[in-house]
Amino acid sequence: MSSAPEEMIIEAGKAERHYWRDLWRYRELLGFLAWRDVRVRYKQAALGLSWAIIQPVVTTVIFTVLFGRLAKMPDGGVPYPLIVLSGLLAWQLFANSLGGSSGSLVANSSLISKVYFPRLIVPLAALGVAVIDFSVVLVLFIAVSLFYGWLPGPQILLLPLFILMALAAAIGAGLWFTALTVKFRDFRFIVPFILQVGVFVTPVGFRTDFFPSWRQLMALNPMTSVVDGFRWCLLGGAQDIDPLGLAFGCGVILFGVFSGVWYFRRTEKRFADII
Repeated sequence: MSSAPEEMIIEAGKAERHYWRDLWRYRELLGFLAWRDVRVRYKQAALGLSWAIIQPVVTTVIFTVLFGRLAKMPDGGVPYPLIVLSGLLAWQLFANSLGGSSGSLVANSSLISKVYFPRLIVPLAALGVAVIDFSVVLVLFIAVSLFYGWLPGPQILLLPLFILMALAAAIGAGLWFTALTVKFRDFRFIVPFILQVGVFVTPVGFRTDFFPSWRQLMALNPMTSVVDGFRWCLLGGAQDIDPLGLAFGCGVILFGVFSGVWYFRRTEKRFADII
């Protein structure tokens, strides 16, 4: 005997009560949107995924020359390209996630104005492309590490925690920006500007543990603790972690996530009318 098909009844007030359950029920839509974004990005690109490698390679060369050769930043015995690449891994994961999620609602305006589903799915799906790019650059880092004969230690097992920190930082800020972009389209230009400046105020091209007098100031940027964590995991503990900076970074990131979800849910009802 075949079971009766599942029915969905939409009533006033029910969507609010069952929002998080609906988020799980629409997980297939989340996967579909993420895969669609990946296909759209690379479908007509002649070099395909190679673009995910070209950018970090060029940036690594520039930062190695700028910080390692010209500025003579200390490397602590670690090959300087590995210092830059480990920092770029964290920063690009954050920057690509934030860039994708911050404009996701406007990019999917036709879908949002016609179909009901938890709108939180849209910025979450935008993380898919960033994760793919991160995986490609991680393979590049492994190849460069093997070239220099540098192997990570047991700290590598904690790398997923710092990956989650980078994604959480991006989604927290991304929920604020994507909700604000629906009402104020100026944020489409503000976010890229923030990311352009952010790469220079984040220790992507240098180590923080050789500047103890500046470390507390740099810790005001929560991505500093994420970058330090990536280096600690990938460089076998060759760079230490500032416990206070890490605690502060975790606190700021958690605040960003909870406040971002709060503001997103508060303004979500008006998205279809404004967009």
